Amino acid sequence: MQYNKLIDHTLLKQDATPEQIVKLCEEAKQFSFMSVCVNPAYVPLAAQCLKDSDVKVCTVIGFPLGMNLTKTKIEEAQLAIKEGADEIDMVINVGMLKAGHDDYVQEEIRELKSVAGSRILKVIIETCLLTDEEKVRACLAAKKAGADFVKTSTGFSTGGATVHDVALMRQTVGPEMGVKASGGVRTHEDLLAMVEAGANRIGTSNGTKIL
Repeated sequence: MQYNKLIDHTLLKQDATPEQIVKLCEEAKQFSFMSVCVNPAYVPLAAQCLKDSDVKVCTVIGFPLGMNLTKTKIEEAQLAIKEGADEIDMVINVGMLKAGHDDYVQEEIRELKSVAGSRILKVIIETCLLTDEEKVRACLAAKKAGADFVKTSTGFSTGGATVHDVALMRQTVGPEMGVKASGGVRTHEDLLAMVEAGANRIGTSNGTKIL
């Protein structure tokens, strides 16, 4: 298995500088990671740095809370794609899911997938804030809406990916849809445990150390 191609090399910290983003991109090219994952403001810079490589530019929409208006998420995604984003990781409205408004969550994902088109859309459900029953409902909403991946976490809430959650998500979405483990994946052992549980993409800021 090419572990490097599982990794979205990630830097989403609020104080990340342009110089750090350039370094992230250079590391991604060196290790031939699947993508770099950066905040929308750094999509143009990342796209410029990676234009002669096969490393994709991934960005986050409605990040980290997911509580933006749907139309704001749509416009944010449209702009990110225009600036060079290849993949979109969106955050659901967790409050609406917890209130039982699965149709709202599903429709929002569907609209974002419509914007993404052939580009990969990953849906962050923020597992640390959900019961197992809510995790299943969130995954089903993402699957019904045509998303490409479900993703555990932003890495900015109360917890990150767990083996239990990854296994539950894989069981729920089946073998064809992607599952991304993100948040707290720091070692080679962590990566192997997530892959064993069913993840086929890993979001981490420790990619170079892991490899």
